[in-house]
Amino acid sequence: MTQDNAHAHITTLDDVNQALAEHYAELSPQLKLAARYVLDQPVEIAFQSIRKSASAADVTPSTLMRLAKRLGFDSYEQFREIFQSAVQAGPIELSGRASSLKALADGDDQVFVDVGDTAFDNIGRLFTADMQPKVRDAAERLLAAEKVAVVGFRDAFACAYHFAYVGRIAMPNVQLIRGQEGGLLTELANFGEGDVVVAFGFDPYCAETVRALEVTRANGVEAIVVTDTLRSPLVPGAAVTFNIATATPHFFPSILSAITLIEAILAECVAYGPEALVDNVTRFESRMRELGAYIDLE
Repeated sequence: MTQDNAHAHITTLDDVNQALAEHYAELSPQLKLAARYVLDQPVEIAFQSIRKSASAADVTPSTLMRLAKRLGFDSYEQFREIFQSAVQAGPIELSGRASSLKALADGDDQVFVDVGDTAFDNIGRLFTADMQPKVRDAAERLLAAEKVAVVGFRDAFACAYHFAYVGRIAMPNVQLIRGQEGGLLTELANFGEGDVVVAFGFDPYCAETVRALEVTRANGVEAIVVTDTLRSPLVPGAAVTFNIATATPHFFPSILSAITLIEAILAECVAYGPEALVDNVTRFESRMRELGAYIDLE
């Protein structure tokens, strides 16, 4: 990461995150600590003093300053303004709805309420001012692709399956990669330049997903990545990265934001894609009804 002219190209929080994620591996141990805090705690960076943020990140204030200068900013305040602008644009405040349930909840209901509160917050963090252009970008890449591979294993498989199943209704070129019985490389062999891979992965990250991205990247496939932090091993080389909230009182990462993001991306594809996509959906529904796949209410 060179400082020369870097700030000229960093004007949004997403620019900061992408620059840090791309060059995270080459940072010194202290700068990595600082970068990790910056990536994971944007709200705190926006409103805390440099001393408080440095203390929370377990680094010195000068380390945060060096990180800002590494990105090409003349001062830490200039760096922090990027975060303040992004946070002030803000997520849709849905968490208050769940918070209002707390007034009605008995102590025995706390887990139920906590799950609801976290779920609303995760969704709110998804719908930020800078998310819509990224969703449009992803949709345009999917619409332009000759073939689309969808990858996600273990806890992320539900996301991959949902994307592939729903997406394939409108876009028959979408293919779910299952990687069963050692067939990952075989399934990916037909994807190359002009194609797109959509990959889902959350901590703990699956080695198969990382391997799939390595293989497709080597073959010239563009990647759209949905993950939980820009420090994720899925991020390097991605054309579009969605860093979503997966917090939950449950013992596994929540996939609620990922499923909602899938709906947003696929809706964007149908809304702004060719009329043929609507025709595909219509034919699919007609075929399913002819096959007796649906039961109508009388």
